Parts: sequence; C-alpha cells; structure tokens
Amino acid sequence: MGIGSNLGDRKFFCQRALWALKKLPGVYLIKWSSLYLTPPVGFSSDRYFYNLVAEIKTSLSPWALLFSLWQIELANGRKRTGKVTDRSLDLDILLYEGATFDSKLLSLPHQKLHERSFVLIPLVELLPHEKHPILNKTYEELLAKRPPSEKRAIKILGPLCLE
Repeated sequence: MGIGSNLGDRKFFCQRALWALKKLPGVYLIKWSSLYLTPPVGFSSDRYFYNLVAEIKTSLSPWALLFSLWQIELANGRKRTGKVTDRSLDLDILLYEGATFDSKLLSLPHQKLHERSFVLIPLVELLPHEKHPILNKTYEELLAKRPPSEKRAIKILGPLCLE
C-alpha cells in the first residue's frame, strides 16, 4: 500500500495513516518502509510529498479495503475533486495478493506502479526480490529502468516511528 502527503504536517498525516491501518478491522499492518521526500508527479506543485510503502495482510476484499482507505483519507482532510492536486493524505492499493484486474476505480496491481520511482524505491526497501504480477520483473529490476534523474530527486528521510 502506498501512503503519501504533501499538505500540512506531512509526517503526522503519514503516521496517522499507519495508526488508522493498525486499527482497521480485518487489516494487519506488517511493516513499512522508510519515509521519503519526493517531488509531485502528474501535476504541478511546489509542495513535495512525504511517501512510504506499507505491507499489510487483510481479510477485506479489494473493494472493501479501497472504501476503508477512502474513509481514512476523508477523516484526514482529503478532498476528492476529480483532478490530481495537492492532498493531505493519499492512500493507494499497490498490490493485492498477486491479483490482477482493471476497473474505473481500482486497478491491481496499481497501473502506474512500475513507472513511479517514488513507489518503487520504498517498495524495493520492503520487497526487493518480489515480482510484479503482470510484468514478471522484480521491483529492483523495474527501478533500475527508471531515469537516474528521477531517482536522484527522491531523498530518504529515515524511519517513521509511530510514537
């Protein structure tokens, strides 16, 4: 799962997301990556993101998980306007037990996972040798294909503690 914030107290919003996941019925938070400072992708903003990736186990269906994540985002000030813009909290299902499907609201794996260094870098930290369920390449291999300038723009901030 991808977690990001570029409004307000970004670190606090990322911590709150992890706490909310820990408390979500049917979800077990296993581990999470370091926190990274990343430029916005897909829209123009001078506000950089704090991003990380978390590994969870869940008994929820992908749809139930998605709707639960939307509730967490809303509870943390996220406003969905239909356009990509700055946000207090952004939660994305990146992978779901190797599932593959595509719909208007949810694609598994996340349709742009392999194109985003800000996702691949923390994903490699957690699951370096795991393979993308469609591309059949490890996340390390996918990251190696990203432009060096894109990877250099991402800075590690260190571990994110929940205390």
